[in-house]
Amino acid sequence: MGRGHAIECRIYAEDPLNDFLPSLGRIQLVKEPRGPGIRNDSGIYSGATVPLEYDPILAKLITHGPTREECIRRMIRALKSYVILGILTPIPFLVDVISSEAFGKGETFTDFIDRHFSGWSPSLADIDLVGLAYVADRLAGGGIKREAAETENDRLSPWVTLGHFRP
Repeated sequence: MGRGHAIECRIYAEDPLNDFLPSLGRIQLVKEPRGPGIRNDSGIYSGATVPLEYDPILAKLITHGPTREECIRRMIRALKSYVILGILTPIPFLVDVISSEAFGKGETFTDFIDRHFSGWSPSLADIDLVGLAYVADRLAGGGIKREAAETENDRLSPWVTLGHFRP
C-alpha cells in the first residue's frame, strides 16, 4: 500500500480567461518539469500541433510527497517550471489554485472555484521572463530546428508510427 500524498493536475490546451475554451495551434517550445516526486505523463513536444479534432489534454502532472504540504510545494514548483509556448494553458490558474490558503487547508468542495476564483486573472509578474527565456534560448541556438524537428517528431508521433490502427 502506498504512503504519502499525491496531487494530479491536468494540463490542457485551453484558455482559462475564455471559459477554458480550447487553445489550438502549434506548440513552439516545451520544457517539462523534472525532479523527485514529479511525474509527467505527456505526449507533447516542441513543434506539435494541437488540432480542433482531438481532446485538448496535453499532460497529466502528478506530484507525490510524504506530507500534503510537501506534495503541494512540489506541485507548485513543477507547475512554475513547466513551460509551454505557442498555445494557452491553465498552468497559471493551477498555480494560483494550488497555492491558495483554502486548497492548502483542504477546503475544496464542489463550489471551490466559484467561491475562490470567480473573476480570476493571471499575475503578469513573470510574463516578461518567459518571453525573454524563449528569445534567449533561440539566440543561443537552443530549441529545435524546423526541418529536423518535423522528421524527428514524425518518428515520435503515434499517429504516424501506428498508421491507421483499428482495435
